[in-house]
Amino acid sequence: MGNELFDKDPLWDLSALYPGMDSPKIREDLERASKWADDFCGRFEGKLAMLLASADGPAQLGAALQEYNDLGELADRPSVYSFLVHACAGDDAAVGKFYGATREAVTAIYSKTLFFALELNSLADEVLDKAWRDPKVAEYRPWIEAIRAERPWQLSTDLERLLHDKSLTGSQAWNRLFDQLMVSLRFEIGNERLTSEEAFARLADARTETRKQAATGLSKTFAENKTVFSHITNTLAKDKAIETEWRGQPDMATGRHSSNRVEAEVVEALTATVKASYVDTAHRYYALKAKWLGVDALDFWDRNAPLPGTDDHLIPWTEAKDIVLTAFGGFEPKMADIARRFFDENWIDAPARPGKTGGAFSHPSVPSAHPYVLVNYLGKPRDVATLAHELGHGVHQYLAAPRGNILADTPLTLAETASVFGEMLTFQSLLERASDAASRKRLIAGKVEDMLNTVVRQIAFYDFERRIHAARLDGELTADEIGAIWLDVQRESLGPSVKMNPGYETWWCYIPHFLHTPFYVYAYAFGECLVNSLYAVYQREPDGFQEKYLTMLAAGGTLRHKELLAPFGLDASKSDFWQEGMSVISGFIDQLEAMEG
Repeated sequence: MGNELFDKDPLWDLSALYPGMDSPKIREDLERASKWADDFCGRFEGKLAMLLASADGPAQLGAALQEYNDLGELADRPSVYSFLVHACAGDDAAVGKFYGATREAVTAIYSKTLFFALELNSLADEVLDKAWRDPKVAEYRPWIEAIRAERPWQLSTDLERLLHDKSLTGSQAWNRLFDQLMVSLRFEIGNERLTSEEAFARLADARTETRKQAATGLSKTFAENKTVFSHITNTLAKDKAIETEWRGQPDMATGRHSSNRVEAEVVEALTATVKASYVDTAHRYYALKAKWLGVDALDFWDRNAPLPGTDDHLIPWTEAKDIVLTAFGGFEPKMADIARRFFDENWIDAPARPGKTGGAFSHPSVPSAHPYVLVNYLGKPRDVATLAHELGHGVHQYLAAPRGNILADTPLTLAETASVFGEMLTFQSLLERASDAASRKRLIAGKVEDMLNTVVRQIAFYDFERRIHAARLDGELTADEIGAIWLDVQRESLGPSVKMNPGYETWWCYIPHFLHTPFYVYAYAFGECLVNSLYAVYQREPDGFQEKYLTMLAAGGTLRHKELLAPFGLDASKSDFWQEGMSVISGFIDQLEAMEG
């Protein structure tokens, strides 16, 4: 696994969870959790309303909530471990078997305790009004209120349990098939057969021919497998439509908005604002980039090409570590101290290799352990930004962990805030260190591209999802029909300065968010625009900002976005909030245009 980027391969150490895949402790924990779930069910199922009618009912409910939290952490530990092992060895049959068996065992445990949230939802408001007086019940009030927001669409206990149990052979099975397919695919680039991560990395190469070769190889393999990808997409879109109809939800994304604890009108305002800005941001920037590259319009494989004069040397891992930790420490030393532990204590898995899942993530693990970060580090400047992004998540998850298994979980919209803020800190740190105007120009251009990928591209993805799910209601879609919708959305968002060359119609295939977490992608745009506004507050009023920011991260899932943003004087429900976020992007483009003069 030797690699010139690393002095020593940074691989994560999962022993904080279990010493190995064959550890008897895994089976012991699963068995203990299963028996505990049986006991919990026997003591509480069908009895919550009666329990709360007793004099000490609120105290008993508080104890039950704490027990449910602790049981969940015990069950989650083997689940997290199997996921992380599988993420680095998705092509290993033994690992796949272990992963599947563990998921089945954990799903069975959660099936037993499913009643708890459903019964909490069935309680009358006046019953809970009395229960809030108990300190432990009050502690879990944010979680209870979040699940009670789902009451209008809740099915019977038997149906909810059926959906839960069948997810293993339904949506989860199709997601696993997608993951295994992506891990197994190899892309012929020139005389090489590359993984998807290696192939996509070639799109950032300084040589036009290399980028074109990479795009051609990616398109060819996607086209060869588009029937399978389209079948997975059709199946999961139909599965989503069935559940939406059965639950009586008013919109295909209602469930996602609810789980994100964000109002539909806020998402609609975000989407409308970003789409209205396409011309002033993406269209304007890509026209500028085409001019820099000396062409009338960019081929789609040149969209993320480095600018002329860019130093194409690879950034060693130790240098990337220093860049990010310096940026975090310059803002708040505590952030750097936490992030440093990810490097020093092997909480990161960095090298790209066959069998490893593509992309990057930070997994919160369980509160009694610590988060784990996965990246596929190839030494490109964007890999440094990705590292900062995931460590932003990691710091957030670390700070929220003391809230416990239930309350540490942060809605996806707010989860992206810390990650994007980490990127912004790293960018600003690099910008301050830039030695000349040309370096500043390249840094600003790179940041604009990252922001367009995070905001414009993700809202276009959200639009694509909505169009696909709407079209699927009228019947199954062919791969070519999906591709036509993809191209329509890309033309609208990227503008006339980016060509939709043959082959690009299949590039919807590889994006996992469409399948794993439908309608999630707007969370990236939410986080980017929110961070733009947050950073503006920091620049205007730096005194005390760091403390408020860390307090916001430590809140985990205990507060909604209005409550979290109030100390900063921000409100995402206001009409001009999103426009302020987009103005940061257009402002950077203004700077780039001024540099042309």
